[in-house]
Amino acid sequence: MDSINMSSQIKILTNPNYYARRAAMTEPESSRCRPEGAYDVFLSFRGEDTRKTFTDHLYTALVQAGIHTFRDDDELSRGEEISKHLLRAIQESKISIVVFSKGYASSRWCLNELVEILKCKNRKTDQIVLPIFYDIDPSDVRKQNGSFAEAFVKHEERFEEKLVKEWRKALEESGNLSGWNHNDMANGHEAKFIKEVVKDVLNKLDPKYLYVPERLVGMDRLAHNIFDFLSTATDDVRIVGIHGMPGIGKTTIAKVVFNQLCYGFEGSCFLSNINETSKQFNGPAPLQKQLLHDILKQDAANINCDDRGKVLIKERLRRKRVLVVADDVAYLDQLNALMGERSWFGPGSRVIITTRDSNLLREADQTYRIKELTRDESLRLFSWHAFKDTKPAEDYIELSKDAVDYCGGLPLALEVMGACLSGKNRDGWKCVIDKLRRIPNHDIQGKLRISFDALDGEELQNAFLDIACFFIDRKKEYVAKVLGARCGYNPEVDLETLRERSLIKVLGGTVTMHDLLRDMGREVVRESSPKEPGKRTRIWNQEDAWNVLDHQKGTDVVEGLALDVRASEAKSLSAGSFAKMKCLNLLQIKGAHLTGSFKLLSKELMWICWLQCPLKYFPSDFLPWII
Repeated sequence: MDSINMSSQIKILTNPNYYARRAAMTEPESSRCRPEGAYDVFLSFRGEDTRKTFTDHLYTALVQAGIHTFRDDDELSRGEEISKHLLRAIQESKISIVVFSKGYASSRWCLNELVEILKCKNRKTDQIVLPIFYDIDPSDVRKQNGSFAEAFVKHEERFEEKLVKEWRKALEESGNLSGWNHNDMANGHEAKFIKEVVKDVLNKLDPKYLYVPERLVGMDRLAHNIFDFLSTATDDVRIVGIHGMPGIGKTTIAKVVFNQLCYGFEGSCFLSNINETSKQFNGPAPLQKQLLHDILKQDAANINCDDRGKVLIKERLRRKRVLVVADDVAYLDQLNALMGERSWFGPGSRVIITTRDSNLLREADQTYRIKELTRDESLRLFSWHAFKDTKPAEDYIELSKDAVDYCGGLPLALEVMGACLSGKNRDGWKCVIDKLRRIPNHDIQGKLRISFDALDGEELQNAFLDIACFFIDRKKEYVAKVLGARCGYNPEVDLETLRERSLIKVLGGTVTMHDLLRDMGREVVRESSPKEPGKRTRIWNQEDAWNVLDHQKGTDVVEGLALDVRASEAKSLSAGSFAKMKCLNLLQIKGAHLTGSFKLLSKELMWICWLQCPLKYFPSDFLPWII
């Protein structure tokens, strides 16, 4: 990454509230960028015109869409000035929708409300004002013609000139804003019109910030330091690197800082799990496309190779002040594909990189290594997951200290261990901790293995191992369907148990797993036959899979196998390679061509996922359950 000199005087902080957030940041609870209970939308309208008709329909549609909307129904209690309650609703709302109707300008209250809305918009760059011109032309609002002109004849007789000018200025500004004209959209059909309005509001409300746990321990100081370095108003492109051992909290801290910075830029993007995504899609092209989409808010041109993506990123983003997080980078080529040079991003841009390998951060302006939690911090974090409290229950203090000591200050281990012990009696705690003591070393996988051993029953353990080896980042319904066929019962309870034990996560309907937990599960399988992959229950490693199939080393122990053949390495494989795998019931193939009789495949095979399948149809004697 080559540094360059930029002369443009674009500053990173354009939002006045940005400094307020910075000064008030005592805990990294940045997932709440607006006050608790704040409204998404504030509705301003002339009650006599639209309260029981259009505005009522719009309000109902917004609420049904899950949009927290303020509508002032207490018109009788209005005084001369806008109440503090109403003013606060305007200030804290993300969007103000102003419904301009023919009688809007006749209401002094509506005009004062409009003035406050625009004042708030001009103070806060992230607040949006959307006018709706209902049965009125926008030019009548902008120029105060028609019924608006009639209203102002009366206003000029009754009110001070200064106040009237302020109202006229507010209407002129509103008339120039981009909004919706009821007569021009959906041919005047109100239901269709409202549907389009709600759709647009939902798009505009799409939050930039990311979810972070409510209880974060031992991260506030580091988050402050990173925030302070990146929030300095300079025109250089600043790069920060966060590194440390797996499960130490790199991604969480990156999210905290991202949440606190994201509203001060022209665009922002958080690229999660770069290493795993690059492997899954055979390259960084999907990540390049996500980077462009998240910042430009539109689909990027087709990216058919990494080099094409590099050119597009450089050309489209070099003039934009952006915030980018590259999470879990493992190789230099992954980084170069997304941010090869500083000049790819505009002046004042900020980049955060998280990685396990500090060698990838040589070009960073500042690097931060995350250390293990102290014993007190560990106890607090553990207690929250085990007891939902900041300290352990009186009868469990010593047992909690024992558990914390074996976790070695690793946040992920503390969370998993706490969830595993939660709800157990003292004997259950002692049993789990005794198992932990029998592990000869303190490596991470050994500690996480305790959570696996504590799973009740072989079926639950098998579900976890199947997910770890084959079904990460699959839709929950898909995983449940496969596991249900494999185990013969509804696996929803098992999936929920695994989620409660913090062994899997279900995000947006997708089953995912921390990479440490994934590695731990795969290590459980590998340990059963370290030197002979063909005697393991599951084969996910591509080198092992080819070795077993090429040399026909499979056995009836194998229950699942994944084989991925790159397009450039297209190979044919004899179906006879599977002949000895009589218990094989999970098979995932990509790109390979099978030759020979399909009768040689296991009769237990109930699921096959065959990407890039060269067959137009399966032979009649091949009858697995295919989904």
